Amino acid sequence: MSKQTPLSEYLILSRGQWDKDASREDIQVAIDRFYAWYDRLVSEGRIGPGHRLAREGKVVSRQATMDGPFAEAKEVVGGYWFILADSLDEAARITAENPCLAYGLVCEVRPIDPARGSAYALTNETPT
Repeated sequence: MSKQTPLSEYLILSRGQWDKDASREDIQVAIDRFYAWYDRLVSEGRIGPGHRLAREGKVVSRQATMDGPFAEAKEVVGGYWFILADSLDEAARITAENPCLAYGLVCEVRPIDPARGSAYALTNETPT
């Protein structure tokens, strides 16, 4: 009897904005298809909680707290959710089925790193 490897968790960030020339009707159809896709994956236990993000926010740094976000429209994070998959490639394949991708949105797939941060480890925060 083989032991099944537990699935890993991947963060999906939804970025960008809808295509300017797409009709509201077409976008709504894509949104409705997204929720059907999302609900199916939730029922299969392959996708975890996620939400759209509100338009307002704050940017907090050591210098100040300012109204934001200030990213370019193509970089704005519009929402997030979590996928359970065997690998980064599988998580990307699942994400590629998102119907909203056809209308301008882009998704970033990132593995969740369960390790605690360390000043001695190479991480996303380490200067290059």
